[in-house]
Amino acid sequence: MFTGIIEEIGTIRGIKRGNRSVVLEVQAKKVLEDLHVGDSIATNGVCLTVISFANGSFCADVMPETMQRSNLGELHVGDRVNLERALTLNGRLGGHIVSGHVDGLGKIVGRENAIWIMISAPAELLRYIVDKGSITIDGISLTVVAVTDTGFTVSIIPHTQDETTLVQKKIGDVVNLENDVIAKYVEKLMRPTAPAEPKGGLTLDFLLANGF
Repeated sequence: MFTGIIEEIGTIRGIKRGNRSVVLEVQAKKVLEDLHVGDSIATNGVCLTVISFANGSFCADVMPETMQRSNLGELHVGDRVNLERALTLNGRLGGHIVSGHVDGLGKIVGRENAIWIMISAPAELLRYIVDKGSITIDGISLTVVAVTDTGFTVSIIPHTQDETTLVQKKIGDVVNLENDVIAKYVEKLMRPTAPAEPKGGLTLDFLLANGF
């Protein structure tokens, strides 16, 4: 689990494509502190498992489906990515609950003064996005300013501008989106459910089947 508070910006040092997966090598510094093989690092909001680390970088396997369903598939050597280590129990939850499982992709369709960024998103994601609610964009926990039928707007404070890659994005760039997990659980709990069928005991069907 993550918070959406980016710890540092890393740089893609290598991309090795294999038959079953892609290995990303990411140059970093802060997230390498007290790192162990098997630890999780959110990379542009995608939870990746560290398989090795050395010489100022870490490597992680990425499944082909993840490459297709996130903007990790568009990365090139030299590109910068947002990095966050998994939350520790003694840490502060400064953003919101982020799982590192991308729900879908959005596209930057507008921006004003590098502060307001407008993002288009599919209807299946917009249903969970509300004014003043939380959204994760490329791993960054942000507050939604406004929502329309086709997208939403976020405002980027100076600290987020300095510590993440979002303001470097251009109109037309694709970003990873993760909806607030609480909204999805609430929707599931509010769905009507079919009445449970009786289990065991004496029923009319049982009596008829046995000649009564």
